[in-house]
Amino acid sequence: MNSRGVLPVVSRSWRITRSWFSRAWWGRRQAPRKGGLLRDLACRLVMTLRWLARLRLGEVQVAHLGSMRVAMVLLGLLGAAVVAGLVDGGPSAWLIGGALALLSVQLVVALVQQPALSRRLPLLIFHLALLMLVLLVGVGRLTALDGRFELTQGVVYEGQLIDGRVGAWHRGALEKLAFQHDGFDVDYAPGRRRGPTRNRVAWVDDQGVAHRAVIGDHRPLVLDGYRIYTSPNKGFAPVLSWLPAPAPVDGAAAATPAAVVPGAAASAHPSPQRRLRRTQAAISTGAVHLPSYPMHELRQSREWALPDGRVVWVKLDFDETLIDPDQAAVFRLPTQHKLVVRLDEQRGELLPGMSIDLPGGRLVYEGLRSWMGYRITYDLTLPWLLACALLAVWAMAWHYLRKFADARRHRPDAEQSS
Repeated sequence: MNSRGVLPVVSRSWRITRSWFSRAWWGRRQAPRKGGLLRDLACRLVMTLRWLARLRLGEVQVAHLGSMRVAMVLLGLLGAAVVAGLVDGGPSAWLIGGALALLSVQLVVALVQQPALSRRLPLLIFHLALLMLVLLVGVGRLTALDGRFELTQGVVYEGQLIDGRVGAWHRGALEKLAFQHDGFDVDYAPGRRRGPTRNRVAWVDDQGVAHRAVIGDHRPLVLDGYRIYTSPNKGFAPVLSWLPAPAPVDGAAAATPAAVVPGAAASAHPSPQRRLRRTQAAISTGAVHLPSYPMHELRQSREWALPDGRVVWVKLDFDETLIDPDQAAVFRLPTQHKLVVRLDEQRGELLPGMSIDLPGGRLVYEGLRSWMGYRITYDLTLPWLLACALLAVWAMAWHYLRKFADARRHRPDAEQSS
């Protein structure tokens, strides 16, 4: 739009805006119009949009935005934005939001500019449903959450995610989803074909009522709009505790021999002062999630970081065949196993309840548990998307039924005339 065309457009926009307030609002106080204020405003809005559709931006007319070619180009732009959003770190929210906004403008221009859409009610409903679908998809992507996390048996979920995609407008609180993983059962058919997962969970609602449920890969746990599913990832989780060495008494250096100690973590006859210092020391307990089993059956080892930054290598060693490929089986923990621990040049083999003295403290093997991987999703627009999609299908079916009925009605007249 050149400089000569700016002043007339601004002047006419001012006259239209002033007429809205003078005729539709102040004029209604003096002489009420037939049809009501809302109808008057809607008519004036449609007239204004049609006038805007006749404007020219340089060499391009605004009405061209409602054409089918522009719609196909914008759909291609939306597809490119979705593909770009699959790349980690890409500006997916802004690209998808911009493409959806342009598609919304294109649909509005098409509804105003195309007379056939406003005259035929089924087509009008269909395009309005499409417009709502576009807007809901945009809002859903900006407010959605898709992620995954792992949880040890007997531990309450605290809201951490391993990875995920969080919308720019998502304002949820994952830490409020305090549910507990109480174990699971997975059946395997011959050939290690995995069957359904039955994961037992427990939680307490806002009223303090305890609940229990069994969820799976296709049976979610729904909490505050979040849908939590189990995943094929699962495995063993050795529980370890790290007891820091007590401070030396009277300046004497405390010796820490590399020895495996069965039973309790403390010595057989500790001094009262050492017992007190050990009680006051910060004890760190955590679970090591070994690689998924039986997918990584031969790689059941992983590193565990100590509070001081050092890394302990642990490996679960057992000789049992837990899931026989030739017969049906159920996922279970090994009955006989040992935990191999290595820190620098020191190495030890621990049974549940045993400990090993390492430089700087003592490592205790508390026992073996299981861990389960979960998928979590959040999208409040899904039921509305389904409703708009069904409305669009119904409107299009109505349109074609009327079209076929009109064609059948006019066919006998054409045969009689011939």
